Amino acid sequence: MTTTDWSLEGTARRRDRYYAATQRKFVPFREPIVFRRGSMQYLWDNEGRKFIDLLGMNVCISVGHSHPRVVDAAMQQARDLIHSTTMFYHPVPAHLAEEISLTLPRGGGIEWVAHFTSSGAEAVDLALTMARRHAGVADIIALRSGYHGPTLGAQSVTGISGFRHGPGLPGNVVFVADPNQYRGVFGPGVKPYLDDIDRAIDTATTGRVAGMIVEPVQGYGGIVEMPPGYLSGAAERVRAKGGVLIADEVQAGFGRTGDNMWGFEADRVIPEIVVMAKGMGNGFPIGAVIAQKHVAEPMGDKFLFHTYGANPTSCAASRAVLEVLREDRLQENARKVGESLLAGLRDLQQRYQFIGDVRGRGLMLAIELVRDRKTREPDAGTTAAVFEACREYGLILSKSGPYRSVLRMVPPLCLSQEDVDSVISGLDAAFRSMK
Repeated sequence: MTTTDWSLEGTARRRDRYYAATQRKFVPFREPIVFRRGSMQYLWDNEGRKFIDLLGMNVCISVGHSHPRVVDAAMQQARDLIHSTTMFYHPVPAHLAEEISLTLPRGGGIEWVAHFTSSGAEAVDLALTMARRHAGVADIIALRSGYHGPTLGAQSVTGISGFRHGPGLPGNVVFVADPNQYRGVFGPGVKPYLDDIDRAIDTATTGRVAGMIVEPVQGYGGIVEMPPGYLSGAAERVRAKGGVLIADEVQAGFGRTGDNMWGFEADRVIPEIVVMAKGMGNGFPIGAVIAQKHVAEPMGDKFLFHTYGANPTSCAASRAVLEVLREDRLQENARKVGESLLAGLRDLQQRYQFIGDVRGRGLMLAIELVRDRKTREPDAGTTAAVFEACREYGLILSKSGPYRSVLRMVPPLCLSQEDVDSVISGLDAAFRSMK
């Protein structure tokens, strides 16, 4: 029987020897950590130490680590049939297409259709292709601090420089200013940022665009929520030029913001295309493009598939995720627990001058650290030090933002009120150790 060496030393040695450079770099802590087990919002390392997972293992875990109902659904399906390509009919992905479409806004004759992929990056690539095919032009508008994935197509609309690996990225992408209400180039407000979209269309495109891709709440960009009026205003401008609105809900979707199932709903706008992944499978690999039928139809004469995208095992897991979200009222839990956690973070802000901003909604929250509150100069050094210290107090979170000055919290939606005290006390201790 194949054995597994769970030691940190052995794992580190094998990574260093056999991982490519692209993966060797991605080690967040100075001292690596090996996780052996997870249950709901908690993780245990190979030495048995317990942590609260405020990262959701990179937002993939929506309803809880190894959630028994999700695991059971996937195992039951895997015992019958693990994989079946989309060229053959299978009821599980067909049911998922229906069930996930019903979570999106309806009315006004809107019909939603689904195309399943293996990941969010694949879904972004397809969404861009779909928008361009529908509009008959190539230009896409994107945000300078947006993140949409590692494939060439997804990188092309990713504005954060650290995630762009040229040369050779596809063109026909125009970047506009983020409507960041804390440190945006035009200050607070919405109109200057909408005007920037108008300028971009008028000066950097043919006057027509295929669409605009936006995260309703930027994830790696530092938990930056699109302010009221921005998404609806952007959609109005892009549609006037023949394009569509693409909402990237890979991180903000599935009830994470608490108030709504989907982040875009906060601005009462309905995109033509919605991209989703990560929490969709609670750790099982699956993504999707859900599009209004009239936008998807022009692709009908093309042969396009994603081999593992609609595999029944991942689709069974995703159906269970939707069921758990609904029956365990996790969206409501995200709202209530998120409000308590946000209040605790704001209390910390009053006590520590290097906390420049606290923001977010539901269980998608952030703390931005600065050298000076007046100048708002980002403080990546203190952010890294606090990040490391949090591990000693049983908290796993992440650094993000264009300046690596943001502590990002996107825990499983089952985080409890009882956990909030532990999180705040752990952060308090980490901040206190900086003095």
